[in-house]
Amino acid sequence: MKPTLTGSVAAGLEIGRGPDGFFWSSESEPHAARRRELLARYPEVKALYGPCWKTKYYCVVLVVVQLGLCWLVRDASWWLIVAVAYGIGGVINQVLLLAIHELSHNLAFAKPLHNRLFGLFVNLPIGLPVAAAFREYHLLHHTEQGTDGVDTDIPTRWEARWIKGRAAKAVWLALQGFAYALRPLFMLPLKPNRWLIVNVLAQVGFDVLVYYAWGPKALVYLPLSALLVMGLHPIAGHYIAEHYVTRAGQETYSYYGPLNKLTFNVGYHNEHHDFPYIAGSRLPELRRMAPEFYEPLAHYSSWTKVLWDYAMSPHLSATSRVKRARGVSL
Repeated sequence: MKPTLTGSVAAGLEIGRGPDGFFWSSESEPHAARRRELLARYPEVKALYGPCWKTKYYCVVLVVVQLGLCWLVRDASWWLIVAVAYGIGGVINQVLLLAIHELSHNLAFAKPLHNRLFGLFVNLPIGLPVAAAFREYHLLHHTEQGTDGVDTDIPTRWEARWIKGRAAKAVWLALQGFAYALRPLFMLPLKPNRWLIVNVLAQVGFDVLVYYAWGPKALVYLPLSALLVMGLHPIAGHYIAEHYVTRAGQETYSYYGPLNKLTFNVGYHNEHHDFPYIAGSRLPELRRMAPEFYEPLAHYSSWTKVLWDYAMSPHLSATSRVKRARGVSL
C-alpha cells in the first residue's frame, strides 16, 4: 500500500499547521499507547524482547570488508574512489550506522557496556566519531518524538526556510549527511562526557593510523562512503520514509522492501518505535503476531520512490513533520 500524499492533516490526530509551517500536535507521540494496547492483546510479544546474537558477527564481517576496500583504493584514482564509496563502501557504512542504531538500544549484547564498547569498534570504518553522540540523540528521538528543540531528527526552521522547490529539495537530499551531522550541534549540543571523549579519541587514533599506513586517499574514502550514501542513494530513502507526513493522521511509516535484509529491518519503523527493545531481526515476527495493528497503516515498498516523491511533490517539504511542545510527548 502506498502512502497518500496530502497537503494537510485533517483527521486522526489533533494536528494542524503552525506559523512555522510544520504540523503541530497537541497529543502524545502514538507509539506508547499502541504498545500498551498491543501488549494487552498479545502479552506473548514480550518473548521477542532482547538482543540478537547474530548482529556482532555480521558487523565484524562488514568492518573487515570495508577496511579491505579502504586498503585496495589507497592508490586509486579519485573517480574510482568515489564510485566504490557510492556503490559498495557507502552501503557498508550505512549498514554500520544502522548497526550503531541497534547498539544504541542494546540489541547486540545483553550488557549495555558491551554494546557501547562494540559501538566504538563498529564506528571505526565510518571515519567520523558518531556512535556515542548518536546514542544520546537517538534515545531522545524515541522518548521525545517530535518535541520542538529536542528531537534533532526534525529539520530546523532555517532548513525549512531554504528547502523549497524541487531543485532545493534535491540539493538538500544530496547533502543530507551534512544536515544530520551538523544539525544536532546547533540545535541541542551535548555536554562532553567520558563516552563522547573516548569515541573521539578512539576514532582520531584510528584515522591517524589509516593515514600513516595507507595514505590520505584511504582516509578520505571512509567518511566519503558514509556521506555519499546518506544523500541521493536508494538506501538513504529511510531517512525520509520514517517520519515525513504523507497520510492524514499518521506520524511514522514502515517500509517492507528487500533492503530490510541489509539494514537490520530498520524499515519496520512503526514496529521499532512501538517496541525499541526488540532486535531488528525479530520485528517481522512482531508484525505477523499483531497484523491488525500494522496492516492498516500506510507503508512503503520502495525507498527510491520515497526520495523521488519528496523531491517532486509540492506537498512534501522540510516542514512535513509533526512537532509537539515540550512535555506533550510524555
